[in-house]
Amino acid sequence: MSNISKLPTASTYDPKMLALIRRTVASDTSDDEFNLFLNTARYLRLDPLRRQVMAIVYSKDNPQKRRMSIITGIDGLRTIADRSNAYRPDEDEPSIEIDHSLKGPTNPAGIIKAAVRVWKFSHNSWHKITGAARWEEYCPLTEEWAYKDGESRKSPTGVFTLDKKSNWFKMPTVMISKCAEAVALRKGWPDDLANLYEAAEIDRASTMDLLPSEAAEEGAREERQERLGMGRSLLMVFDDNGNLESVPYGQVADRCFAFIKENREEPSKVLMWRERNRAALKEFWAQSPNDANAVKSEIEKVME
Repeated sequence: MSNISKLPTASTYDPKMLALIRRTVASDTSDDEFNLFLNTARYLRLDPLRRQVMAIVYSKDNPQKRRMSIITGIDGLRTIADRSNAYRPDEDEPSIEIDHSLKGPTNPAGIIKAAVRVWKFSHNSWHKITGAARWEEYCPLTEEWAYKDGESRKSPTGVFTLDKKSNWFKMPTVMISKCAEAVALRKGWPDDLANLYEAAEIDRASTMDLLPSEAAEEGAREERQERLGMGRSLLMVFDDNGNLESVPYGQVADRCFAFIKENREEPSKVLMWRERNRAALKEFWAQSPNDANAVKSEIEKVME
């Protein structure tokens, strides 16, 4: 049984601490979002002031597309796993696969992927669990926009950049290793860590949260939002490694049906997928109840 379900939910924050949390790790939240964030932090028994859990608001300047994601630091994931009394970290450093020919402005270390191992005690012995993260899947690149000859608004150039002030540029091995370790922890403790993501895993999605001022004209901004699916997408998992991807609402049902069909002969895999995406599927139901109910029906058929 999950340890989280046994945790107390009573408030342990005094007014000054609440004000500090609101100013720092939840500065963009509305009153309702802040209440939800605090309740989640108490439920997980994680400390926002230690940045074990944080709130990120996407499309904060657009009320119709606004949404909040609650994420954890890597220490938060480790803390939850450690409460199971069946976790220990690996003694070796992460395995980093490097290709020096890939070194450049968008990949300063030439990283292909990182692998991190954690250990779980089960059935009277320790078992190694490995998580892997590929640079191209997690690195938060931003596409440049520019005016083209004869055009009155900006358009995408196909050129991507990595912010040189970001930790992904300054500490690339650390950031990709965090993503790999988060994958490993979710694989080992799926019940406790379902739908919890390390901050580095969300960085790529964060590049999609563009302020209106980033586009010169309204038309350019709307075109970019449509291209990226900003505010109309869900963060979901479709692979065994727990990799997070942003799926536009218009594609969610098709992706779900395809996954269920592909794994129809493995009900346990479909069940695990449903648990990993429980929060996303609830949000999908709120936005598209008919499509969400159709997905639910397909899942129930597999379970039967």
